[in-house]
Amino acid sequence: MPLSSMTGFARSQGRNGDCAWSWEIKSVNGRGLDVRCRLPQRFESLDQPARDRVGRRLKRGNVSLVLNVSWSRSEIGYGINQDLLDQILDLVPDLRKRFPEAGPPTLDGLLALRGVIELAEEEMSEEKRDALHAAMLSDLDQALHALVSARVEEGARLAVPLGSQIEEMARLCEEAERLTAMQTDAIRARIKAQVEALLDDVPGLTEERLTQEAAVIMTKADPREELDRLKAHIDGARDLLKEEGAIGRRFDFLCQEFNREANTLCSKSTDVELNRVGLALKATIDQMREQVQNIE
Repeated sequence: MPLSSMTGFARSQGRNGDCAWSWEIKSVNGRGLDVRCRLPQRFESLDQPARDRVGRRLKRGNVSLVLNVSWSRSEIGYGINQDLLDQILDLVPDLRKRFPEAGPPTLDGLLALRGVIELAEEEMSEEKRDALHAAMLSDLDQALHALVSARVEEGARLAVPLGSQIEEMARLCEEAERLTAMQTDAIRARIKAQVEALLDDVPGLTEERLTQEAAVIMTKADPREELDRLKAHIDGARDLLKEEGAIGRRFDFLCQEFNREANTLCSKSTDVELNRVGLALKATIDQMREQVQNIE
């Protein structure tokens, strides 16, 4: 599957006899896959099959799944769920003891409790119920297909600025390399001055130790190692954009590595122009990371 966003919306609807329904699915950014189902009463058994279907199609995102059901039979009325009402009334004496200041339960209060009043539907055979649930889940599959398509379309739009930002970082790295090459003499002069200062501070320093200290100073002053790693990360980002499947987590980690190298580049820079390039790199990396947060 090509690059996919975690943002999308889809809707599907269907009918089976007197029962009509609609599925609405909305997904937004998330660290992992978090599915929340809101199903009407008597359709709770669809919860796990619905979650399984979402899990097979999506890898990341906060997904909200809503099923709306309506019945067209005019003779359907309302009834009392007597078993539930009896359970609630059995709890009343104990609650009155624990909360003596509370008044007795009222009729309107009891009827307002979820599940006490329910649709007085005719009893449905197991065969009809299975057929109804199968039809509903089939429409859920259609909605999921539409959601995946919407996320892929959004992913294609995200790929455009991401590609531009990667190429901008490549351009900035080339500019940083040019500036670094121009500063070679300045870096050498600075290291020479630091070594001389070291000799003044520690006159008995051996040649071997002096070589070690000079190498350490050179490493701290030369940003070429960071530029080499930045170029390697840029190649890695280009390869990621060509991959299929969920790449969001790896791309986010790569952005952290980009940022680490850019910070070190800025800390090593003693030149105004090189520092400007380093700051431009950091700004481009931040922009890219904002886009990457939307990728599955």
